[in-house]
Amino acid sequence: MPTFRRPAGVPFRDRFGTPLVGAAPRLLLLGSGEIGREVALEAIRLGAEVVAVDRYANAPAMAVAHRHHVRDMTDGAGLRALVEREAPDVIVPEIEQIATDELVRLEDDGWTVVPRARAVRDTMDRERVRRLASRTARVRTSAFAVVGDPAAAARAAREIGYPCLFKSMMSSSGHGMTRVDGPSGVAAAYRAASGEGRVVSPRIMIEEFVPFDHEVTMLALRHYDPTGTVRTTVMAPIGHARPGTVYCESWQPHRLPPPVVRSLRAVATAVTDLLGGVGIFGVECFVRGTEVYFSEVSPRPHDTGFVTLGSQWNSEFALHARAILGLPYQGPEPAVPAAARVLLARGSGWAPSVGGLTAALADRRVRVHLFGKPEAHPSRRLGIVVARAATVTAARRAVRRAATLIEATIRIEYPTPSREAPPTGTDPTGSHPPGLPDRHRKAPKGDGPTEDRPSAPPPSARSPGPNHPDRRAGTT
Repeated sequence: MPTFRRPAGVPFRDRFGTPLVGAAPRLLLLGSGEIGREVALEAIRLGAEVVAVDRYANAPAMAVAHRHHVRDMTDGAGLRALVEREAPDVIVPEIEQIATDELVRLEDDGWTVVPRARAVRDTMDRERVRRLASRTARVRTSAFAVVGDPAAAARAAREIGYPCLFKSMMSSSGHGMTRVDGPSGVAAAYRAASGEGRVVSPRIMIEEFVPFDHEVTMLALRHYDPTGTVRTTVMAPIGHARPGTVYCESWQPHRLPPPVVRSLRAVATAVTDLLGGVGIFGVECFVRGTEVYFSEVSPRPHDTGFVTLGSQWNSEFALHARAILGLPYQGPEPAVPAAARVLLARGSGWAPSVGGLTAALADRRVRVHLFGKPEAHPSRRLGIVVARAATVTAARRAVRRAATLIEATIRIEYPTPSREAPPTGTDPTGSHPPGLPDRHRKAPKGDGPTEDRPSAPPPSARSPGPNHPDRRAGTT
């Protein structure tokens, strides 16, 4: 038998039990949006038990998980109580709005967080991850500064030079990011960066604008190989487009000269090996000529990686599930030409619906994934269109056509003037407007009295065995 190295507490596995009644590994999914849903589906296909958590009811992953909870995950004490209640084998952060310091304490107490709690905390903070990349991993980055007020922002922008980018310290998918072309744009950009990120904060990052030729995502998977050794495998480059600052379209493979691809793989490997643990990372880079610049890294499946639902036999979600469950992998994945394009809402309100599906799906190369989100607001992702074709160009044309057909039909059944102001009379879960049929107003699973279970010790204190009595009754 090989000697296994166990990063972040994830053991090498070769056998699973049965969910709910046996010893299947239990995942606590912190974040239940569209990415969380795909991870949940892939984990369930592999035989895992999944508990989904989010701040709002009826989030996409809740529809497929074995149980779910509505919780404020920025509340450290509440997060710990939930972990002790569910006693997961693996805690899987899938969004930024989490009490990361509490995740570190949980990991120190013996709970397993993937990829590692400190990697999750570090990548949530643009300054911390940028300094780790430039100073420790020693990869090239653009010039940057971190400031805490508008006056400091104006000085930093002047020193870095125009144009420059103002970014929220904690954000994703381009939210809170603004390109600033001169002093007149500083005040508005500072307000956006400090107020429109995942967390409102006066601290923002100002970054040199790199006039890049390509913007790409490298999916780097840290995983066990069949001998039990941890490896890092980097997939083919993913190109993506962001009209404005929000992710809109991605494609794979993105063709680049072999030396540039080697440099991209080297940057992705250096950064993710530094962060450690197991699971998939989305490493964003800029390419200018033959130079590669590191931009940022996400310690989870990346939104641009939705294209892998069409381009790879094992999507980024399948790879992530396999790695965090301790199953072996040999790669990288061969990529066939494919593209993905998001379906964006234009208005605010509850119970969005879409049409145009007959026309969109008339193209047999196209697949449509609808996320089932209960609420819409402008530019919120409601779904995604994926297509394979003989070439990337043809795949991009196919998803654009299908997305245009569907987006033109999006209807908000219960419009509201603002996502911050739900209609009066909304039910206590905060997930439905008045007048919705009763079948949509059931209390969320996992929070009723029949679902309450005593707390259980961390996995290190559990008794082994097929029945796992500690998981059912909180005893060892």
